This record gives sequence, structure tokens and C-alpha cells, in this order.
Amino acid sequence: MSGAGAVPVASGVAQTALSLLLVLGAIFALAWLLRRVQAVRPGQGGVLSVRGGLQVGARERVLWIRAGETDLLIGVAAGRVQTLHVFDRPPAGSETPAEVTPPNFAEALRKLMRGGKP
Repeated sequence: MSGAGAVPVASGVAQTALSLLLVLGAIFALAWLLRRVQAVRPGQGGVLSVRGGLQVGARERVLWIRAGETDLLIGVAAGRVQTLHVFDRPPAGSETPAEVTPPNFAEALRKLMRGGKP
């Protein structure tokens, strides 16, 4: 009697495992596709770049942007963008390249797992 009931249970477990694998595969495929699409996205070396920013409220930010050769300080709020200051010359410290690479998450995680500082 237990043998007859075990077949449908095993079939259900196998079907559930297969469904889970398909869903996980779809998630990884979409993540890979998203990463590829973002790598192709233009604007990294364009005429307009965000050099820095600061959150000053729940929905308000102050951004330092470079448009061509002009540096601007702008305020961004819900439904409004306003120029706060136009720099006559680039601010101090702007000589550093905008393409400074962010910390490598994988490398920082490896160091943490080895017991070192990130």
C-alpha cells in the first residue's frame, strides 16, 4: 500500500524541483541579459556627466555635473531642477578622472571571507 502512494509523491517532488530549476534559470538568464544591456549603454564618456552628489532631504539632491567644459551645481527636487551655481573654473579636486572604478564587490567579499578588511 505504501508503494502505490509513493509514486505520485515522488512525481510531485520531481515536478516541483524541475519548476524551481526553471525559475532559477530564468532569473539567472535575465540577470545576465540585463548586465549585457547595461554594458552597451551609452553615456559613460559623453558630454554630460555626474561628478558627485549629495542627498539633502527625502526627495532632494544636490548634484555636481559637468556639461562639456562647464561645471554646474544643480538642485533636484520632486518635479524641479534648478541651477544653484555655475563654476567659473573647475572646483578643486575635479582633476581626478570621472571613471574611478568602484570597489570590486567580489574582491571585497573574498577578503572578508579570508578574515581581512575589505
